Amino acid sequence: MDLSNDVQRYWNERIHDLEIARHAPGTREFFADLDEYRFDKLRYLPEMVDFNGYGGKRILEVGCGIGIDLVRFAKGGARAVGVDLSTTAIILAKQNAGHSGVEIQLAVADAERLPYDDESFDMVYGHGVLQYTADPRRMVRECRRVLRRDGEAIFMGYNRLSWLNALSKLTKVELEHQDAPVLRMYSIGEFKNLLSAFERVRLVPERFPVKSRLHGGIKGLLYNRAFVGAFNLLPRAWVRRFGWHLMAFCSRA
Repeated sequence: MDLSNDVQRYWNERIHDLEIARHAPGTREFFADLDEYRFDKLRYLPEMVDFNGYGGKRILEVGCGIGIDLVRFAKGGARAVGVDLSTTAIILAKQNAGHSGVEIQLAVADAERLPYDDESFDMVYGHGVLQYTADPRRMVRECRRVLRRDGEAIFMGYNRLSWLNALSKLTKVELEHQDAPVLRMYSIGEFKNLLSAFERVRLVPERFPVKSRLHGGIKGLLYNRAFVGAFNLLPRAWVRRFGWHLMAFCSRA
């Protein structure tokens, strides 16, 4: 339980990608800044996740943060519910929903102990949360518990055997949130094993280099000018397994 408290404290004190925002937290422009940055960095995400495809469906996002993805689901007609350990995140997510003109149910809650009935959601979504939670297996079991039998769960985890992790070690540039109380990375086999509570799991490695706005200096220049272009000339089939993000699409029997 102490580790969960440490995780909660850490994320109460931080807003993911805050350094990118040009406007004050909580303003309409602030959320627009972070939405634009997220979907520039994660260009693959709208191609793999149909944010408009859950109209009328009840969906749950665990670790919803300030609600960037959740607002997109709600705009697509989903009955959106979001939980996060961070009170700071939930306050901002409510403001985000208000600026966007959508209704979202939000709660400060631990995804390892979800306050929802069995089989009460059509889809469960957790993009970038398993790697930071105290007990990821418990979170996976909880997500399966609240998912309807004909539903789908979508998760993203970090690939330990990836281009970004290797580059971080080579250049001695820390990964984002490397100072978090928990930061786990997985091989493809390890991530499948983590999700083994689900009967069917389809894994797709994704997120390949795009130009960074976070790093400057000579390292940033070399990364943006040389590495990004050279890497993306390689056939994707050669480097697919080394994508930084492991996208998992899971279902129950």
